[in-house]
Amino acid sequence: MEVSRSLIIILITAVITENFVLSQFLGVCPFLGVSKKVSSSLGMGIMITFVMVAATALTYPIYFLVLIPLNIEFMNTIAFILIIALFVQFTEMLLRKYIPALSKSLGIYLPLITTNCAILGVTIINVSGDFNFFEAVFNAFCAGLGFLLVLLLFSGVRGRIERCNIPEALRGMPITLIAASIVSLSFIGFGGIVEGIFGG
Repeated sequence: MEVSRSLIIILITAVITENFVLSQFLGVCPFLGVSKKVSSSLGMGIMITFVMVAATALTYPIYFLVLIPLNIEFMNTIAFILIIALFVQFTEMLLRKYIPALSKSLGIYLPLITTNCAILGVTIINVSGDFNFFEAVFNAFCAGLGFLLVLLLFSGVRGRIERCNIPEALRGMPITLIAASIVSLSFIGFGGIVEGIFGG
Protein backbone atom coordinates (compact mmCIF):
# COMPACT_ATOMS: atom_id res chain seq x y z
CA MET A 1 0.00 0.00 0.00
CA GLU A 2 2.82 2.40 0.94
CA VAL A 3 4.65 1.61 -2.32
CA SER A 4 1.59 2.30 -4.49
CA ARG A 5 0.95 5.53 -2.53
CA SER A 6 4.50 6.78 -3.18
CA LEU A 7 4.24 5.87 -6.88
CA ILE A 8 0.95 7.78 -7.21
CA ILE A 9 2.57 10.80 -5.54
CA ILE A 10 5.53 10.56 -7.96
CA LEU A 11 3.13 10.32 -10.92
CA ILE A 12 1.01 13.34 -9.92
CA THR A 13 4.05 15.41 -8.95
CA ALA A 14 6.14 14.73 -12.08
CA VAL A 15 3.29 15.04 -14.59
CA ILE A 16 1.20 17.87 -13.13
CA THR A 17 2.28 19.77 -10.02
CA GLU A 18 6.04 19.97 -10.67
CA ASN A 19 6.12 19.55 -14.42
CA PHE A 20 9.67 20.01 -15.68
CA VAL A 21 8.70 22.51 -18.37
CA LEU A 22 5.99 24.55 -16.67
CA SER A 23 7.17 24.74 -13.07
CA GLN A 24 10.93 24.10 -13.28
CA PHE A 25 11.53 25.66 -16.72
CA LEU A 26 13.70 22.79 -17.94
CA GLY A 27 13.56 21.76 -21.60
CA VAL A 28 12.04 25.05 -22.74
CA CYS A 29 13.98 25.05 -26.05
CA PRO A 30 12.35 21.90 -27.51
CA PHE A 31 9.06 22.94 -25.89
CA LEU A 32 9.04 26.12 -27.98
CA GLY A 33 10.82 24.70 -31.02
CA VAL A 34 8.97 21.42 -31.65
CA SER A 35 5.45 22.24 -30.50
CA LYS A 36 4.30 23.71 -33.84
CA LYS A 37 2.78 20.37 -34.97
CA VAL A 38 1.14 17.55 -33.04
CA SER A 39 3.09 14.89 -34.98
CA SER A 40 6.51 16.37 -34.17
CA SER A 41 5.42 17.00 -30.55
CA LEU A 42 4.36 13.37 -30.18
CA GLY A 43 7.61 12.05 -31.68
CA MET A 44 9.78 14.33 -29.57
CA GLY A 45 7.81 13.60 -26.39
CA ILE A 46 8.15 9.84 -26.86
CA MET A 47 11.88 10.12 -27.59
CA ILE A 48 12.49 12.37 -24.56
CA THR A 49 10.56 9.95 -22.32
CA PHE A 50 12.63 7.04 -23.64
CA VAL A 51 15.93 8.90 -23.16
CA MET A 52 14.93 10.10 -19.66
CA VAL A 53 14.19 6.53 -18.53
CA ALA A 54 17.33 5.08 -20.13
CA ALA A 55 19.55 7.91 -18.84
CA THR A 56 18.23 7.41 -15.29
CA ALA A 57 18.72 3.64 -15.53
CA LEU A 58 22.35 4.25 -16.58
CA THR A 59 23.32 7.17 -14.35
CA TYR A 60 21.71 6.03 -11.08
CA PRO A 61 23.90 2.91 -10.60
CA ILE A 62 27.01 4.75 -11.86
CA TYR A 63 26.46 7.48 -9.26
CA PHE A 64 25.97 5.12 -6.33
CA LEU A 65 28.37 2.32 -7.38
CA VAL A 66 31.19 4.33 -8.94
CA LEU A 67 31.15 8.05 -8.10
CA ILE A 68 30.26 7.80 -4.40
CA PRO A 69 32.73 4.97 -3.57
CA LEU A 70 35.50 6.94 -5.30
CA ASN A 71 34.43 10.16 -3.48
CA ILE A 72 33.98 11.99 -6.79
CA GLU A 73 30.22 12.52 -6.64
CA PHE A 74 30.87 16.22 -7.39
CA MET A 75 31.68 15.02 -10.94
CA ASN A 76 28.09 13.85 -11.46
CA THR A 77 27.14 16.62 -13.91
CA ILE A 78 30.08 15.92 -16.24
CA ALA A 79 29.63 12.15 -15.97
CA PHE A 80 25.87 12.38 -16.62
CA ILE A 81 26.33 14.64 -19.66
CA LEU A 82 28.81 12.18 -21.17
CA ILE A 83 26.53 9.20 -20.50
CA ILE A 84 23.47 10.98 -21.97
CA ALA A 85 25.44 12.12 -25.04
CA LEU A 86 26.79 8.60 -25.69
CA PHE A 87 23.35 7.06 -25.26
CA VAL A 88 21.65 9.56 -27.59
CA GLN A 89 24.33 9.08 -30.27
CA PHE A 90 23.92 5.32 -30.01
CA THR A 91 20.13 5.66 -30.28
CA GLU A 92 20.50 7.96 -33.29
CA MET A 93 22.69 5.39 -35.07
CA LEU A 94 20.18 2.61 -34.36
CA LEU A 95 17.24 4.70 -35.60
CA ARG A 96 19.11 5.72 -38.74
CA LYS A 97 19.86 2.06 -39.50
CA TYR A 98 16.62 0.31 -38.48
CA ILE A 99 13.89 3.02 -38.50
CA PRO A 100 15.05 5.62 -41.05
CA ALA A 101 11.57 7.16 -41.44
CA LEU A 102 11.43 8.09 -37.74
CA SER A 103 15.03 9.30 -37.83
CA LYS A 104 14.24 11.56 -40.79
CA SER A 105 11.06 12.95 -39.20
CA LEU A 106 12.91 13.86 -35.97
CA GLY A 107 15.72 15.43 -38.01
CA ILE A 108 17.96 17.80 -36.08
CA TYR A 109 15.88 17.48 -32.91
CA LEU A 110 17.23 14.01 -32.09
CA PRO A 111 20.85 15.16 -31.57
CA LEU A 112 19.48 18.18 -29.67
CA ILE A 113 18.03 15.79 -27.06
CA THR A 114 21.62 15.52 -25.80
CA THR A 115 21.56 19.18 -24.77
CA ASN A 116 18.04 19.06 -23.31
CA CYS A 117 18.46 20.28 -19.74
CA ALA A 118 15.31 18.42 -18.65
CA ILE A 119 17.08 15.08 -19.15
CA LEU A 120 20.13 16.18 -17.16
CA GLY A 121 17.79 17.71 -14.58
CA VAL A 122 15.80 14.52 -14.02
CA THR A 123 18.96 12.41 -13.62
CA ILE A 124 20.39 14.82 -11.02
CA ILE A 125 17.08 15.09 -9.14
CA ASN A 126 16.77 11.29 -9.09
CA VAL A 127 20.17 10.76 -7.43
CA SER A 128 19.84 13.70 -5.04
CA GLY A 129 16.31 12.77 -3.93
CA ASP A 130 15.18 9.96 -1.64
CA PHE A 131 14.42 7.60 -4.54
CA ASN A 132 15.44 3.97 -4.79
CA PHE A 133 16.34 2.68 -8.27
CA PHE A 134 12.79 1.68 -9.24
CA GLU A 135 11.31 4.96 -8.00
CA ALA A 136 14.01 6.93 -9.85
CA VAL A 137 13.22 5.15 -13.14
CA PHE A 138 9.48 5.61 -12.55
CA ASN A 139 10.01 9.31 -11.79
CA ALA A 140 11.96 9.66 -15.06
CA PHE A 141 9.11 7.94 -16.94
CA CYS A 142 6.51 10.22 -15.34
CA ALA A 143 8.64 13.31 -16.05
CA GLY A 144 8.75 12.22 -19.70
CA LEU A 145 4.98 11.77 -19.71
CA GLY A 146 4.61 15.27 -18.27
CA PHE A 147 6.89 16.60 -20.99
CA LEU A 148 4.84 14.80 -23.66
CA LEU A 149 1.56 16.08 -22.19
CA VAL A 150 2.75 19.69 -22.21
CA LEU A 151 4.11 19.40 -25.77
CA LEU A 152 0.80 18.03 -27.04
CA LEU A 153 -1.28 20.62 -25.15
CA PHE A 154 0.87 23.47 -26.37
CA SER A 155 0.87 22.24 -29.97
CA GLY A 156 -2.94 22.47 -29.83
CA VAL A 157 -2.71 25.98 -28.38
CA ARG A 158 -0.28 27.05 -31.11
CA GLY A 159 -2.53 25.56 -33.80
CA ARG A 160 -5.39 27.66 -32.43
CA ILE A 161 -3.20 30.77 -32.33
CA GLU A 162 -2.28 30.38 -36.00
CA ARG A 163 -5.95 30.60 -36.93
CA CYS A 164 -6.43 33.85 -34.99
CA ASN A 165 -5.95 37.40 -36.18
CA ILE A 166 -2.96 38.38 -34.04
CA PRO A 167 -1.73 42.00 -33.97
CA GLU A 168 1.43 42.30 -36.06
CA ALA A 169 3.61 43.31 -33.10
CA LEU A 170 2.72 40.06 -31.28
CA ARG A 171 3.06 37.61 -34.17
CA GLY A 172 5.62 34.83 -33.91
CA MET A 173 7.58 34.36 -30.71
CA PRO A 174 5.89 37.12 -28.60
CA ILE A 175 2.42 35.52 -28.75
CA THR A 176 4.02 32.08 -28.31
CA LEU A 177 5.67 33.17 -25.06
CA ILE A 178 2.46 34.80 -23.82
CA ALA A 179 0.53 31.59 -24.57
CA ALA A 180 3.22 29.50 -22.85
CA SER A 181 2.97 31.64 -19.72
CA ILE A 182 -0.82 31.25 -19.65
CA VAL A 183 -0.50 27.45 -20.03
CA SER A 184 2.06 27.49 -17.20
CA LEU A 185 -0.28 29.54 -15.00
CA SER A 186 -3.11 27.09 -15.63
CA PHE A 187 -1.06 24.29 -14.03
CA ILE A 188 -0.58 26.31 -10.82
CA GLY A 189 -4.17 25.40 -9.92
CA PHE A 190 -3.06 21.80 -9.36
CA GLY A 191 -0.50 22.92 -6.74
CA GLY A 192 -2.14 21.41 -3.65
CA ILE A 193 -3.50 18.23 -5.23
CA VAL A 194 -1.03 15.86 -3.51
CA GLU A 195 -1.68 17.42 -0.07
CA GLY A 196 -5.42 17.36 -0.76
CA ILE A 197 -5.49 13.67 -1.68
CA PHE A 198 -2.93 12.35 0.82
CA GLY A 199 -3.26 14.94 3.57
CA GLY A 200 0.27 16.28 3.30
